[in-house]
Amino acid sequence: MKQADGRQISNRERAERWAVEFPYGWDADDAVSRRHLLRWAVMASGALFAATAGLAGLGILRDRRTVQMRQIVSADELEVGGVHYFDYPGQDNHAILLRLTDDRFVAYSGKCTHLSCAVYWNSDRQILHCPCHEGVFEPETGDPIAGPPTRPLPKIAVRQDNGVIYALEETP
Repeated sequence: MKQADGRQISNRERAERWAVEFPYGWDADDAVSRRHLLRWAVMASGALFAATAGLAGLGILRDRRTVQMRQIVSADELEVGGVHYFDYPGQDNHAILLRLTDDRFVAYSGKCTHLSCAVYWNSDRQILHCPCHEGVFEPETGDPIAGPPTRPLPKIAVRQDNGVIYALEETP
């Protein structure tokens, strides 16, 4: 393709198209050397590592136990094999109380340890089930038995006084 004055518009049609100089100036390359770039990358990686280590250290030092005694339900209202959903330790925290036998109650956090989805009691299969990714937990211990969760559900210590079930504390 040619312009009105007969000059070529595109380098594709010129025989010497590969001999055209690079259209950008190389003077700007002197501003940052490879050594400066590598030094910056190492310092940024070190800062990210230090921040991650600091956050991990704070997570280990923090006590995750929540001690707050709260009345859950009367033992007479829950039959053997039954379930009662409640909020513990706060209003936005889903928890599950199971009555395994006449005198044995267990309670767990209702938040799946995989991605924090809600966990529910499946009475047909007698399991704690997370429907998000098909996680399954054992009702006796809260240990994962199927699906992606690898950690057990946080257990909530319960006590029965005068026919009333109380939640005592949540332990990881």
